[in-house]
Amino acid sequence: MTALSDLKAQLNIIDDDADDDLLTGMIADALDHTRSAIGAETPVNYDDAPGGLRRAVLMLAAHFYENREAVLVGVSADELPLGFWELVAPHRKWVF
Repeated sequence: MTALSDLKAQLNIIDDDADDDLLTGMIADALDHTRSAIGAETPVNYDDAPGGLRRAVLMLAAHFYENREAVLVGVSADELPLGFWELVAPHRKWVF
């Protein structure tokens, strides 16, 4: 499977390629953010990443897709346990 097909499965998008370019861009942005979050000096490659990091990338890319604006109006939101930060934490490179 590819990052795009995995993200479509995450979002329950079936047999529709209308948003492929948008989704591909969101995957790239999520990979970039994940690289920064773990302190990686080189880009994170989705196919070579451990399962937890792949799941974090999918969660973040899905979040970008579902929430395309900077502000949510009339919505109450809470961060889920075992979310993005918990998935990337074991892979962080700490600098002291």
